[in-house]
Amino acid sequence: MPILSRFKSTVLLLFLMFSACKGQQKETISASQTNSEASAPIKVAANRTGVYLPLLEEKKVGIVANPTSVIFKENGNTHLVDSLLSLGVDIKQVFAPEHGFRGTADAGEHVKDGVDTQTGLPIISLYGKNRKPSKEQLSELDVVVFDIQDVGVRFYTFIASLQLVMEACAANDVPIIVLDRPNPNGHYVDGPSMMKEHTSYLGMNTVPLVYGMTMGEYAQMLNGEGWLENGSKADLTVIELENYTHESEYHLPIRPSPNLPNDTSITLYPSLGLFEGTNVNAGRGTEFQFQRYGASFMDTTAYDFSYVPEPNFGSKYPKEEDKTCYGRDLSETPRMDEVTMQWIIDAYNNTLDKSKFFLTSGFTKHAGTPLLQKQIEQGLSNEEIKATWQDDLKSFKKIRAKYLIYD
Repeated sequence: MPILSRFKSTVLLLFLMFSACKGQQKETISASQTNSEASAPIKVAANRTGVYLPLLEEKKVGIVANPTSVIFKENGNTHLVDSLLSLGVDIKQVFAPEHGFRGTADAGEHVKDGVDTQTGLPIISLYGKNRKPSKEQLSELDVVVFDIQDVGVRFYTFIASLQLVMEACAANDVPIIVLDRPNPNGHYVDGPSMMKEHTSYLGMNTVPLVYGMTMGEYAQMLNGEGWLENGSKADLTVIELENYTHESEYHLPIRPSPNLPNDTSITLYPSLGLFEGTNVNAGRGTEFQFQRYGASFMDTTAYDFSYVPEPNFGSKYPKEEDKTCYGRDLSETPRMDEVTMQWIIDAYNNTLDKSKFFLTSGFTKHAGTPLLQKQIEQGLSNEEIKATWQDDLKSFKKIRAKYLIYD
């Protein structure tokens, strides 16, 4: 074959091979796009208005809500209360849990009754002198709607609000509708279990620190296990999520409370939240809440990281205010699937005066048991402590399995 012909043949062959490879590459990209499109986004129950609006027709409605109670839209989110009013739902009252209806109150700060300036609706506090709706407050209602974003940690007070609202509804024959939302820590169950003798608003039932359930599933468990007051049962309807499983990685588009600003704080909260029962600062008074810890009374030679807490949004009086805190920065921590004691053990071991560390009553309320403080003081390792949780976790998982709605 002449040289020119061989050259043309080679060029043609290379062109065909390149075209084939390019075609395969396009097919791969197309398949990837198809798979991505096939994975439908999670739809929160609040967005499923066609399912629950018929249940509200010609009813006098009370709503338990906070800033996370929104209907998501492409052109901007709208609060559930505003949306339902625009749809003609007869809302009579708004019940406000911890942090308030519009989310301006600090953690632990009493929420006052009042009037919502945007809608003119009366706001009844569930985090003030009363934490349960009264008979009088429910007397004019035909149904209560509960829509709060949870983070799946026992001492996060919204499951306590759910329980008390269900108890009030059961006692006064008022049906309750729970609009379900994803649990960003719903992919695992872990931590010490609450002991009956230490139940409080930071844990009203014998469940682990991380319980791996949505609000809707938890509500079903409250009913099914007879955990409501006097073993009563609420007339409960759960409006389910779409396209959600417990393994779904859900990024909260709205901070669920002032001191949980992002995914990192939420994944660390089960472990770092225990610092609330100590004198150690866990990032309150900074822009990295529950993503760091430190104190002025810790060994300065043990750490190369420090910060100074100052009053800010969500924390008017942070622990260790205006003091240099020595500790650890955890802001690069990836998504977790366990509760770990490694950081609280580290902080305790590097506290120079151990008597300054624990706020014993507060720590027991957060942990659910006095045993955890004793284990840390005795020098047990993270692994040794976690081994003592396993029997309780197995027992709870058997109960939990009966009420799961999602895979």
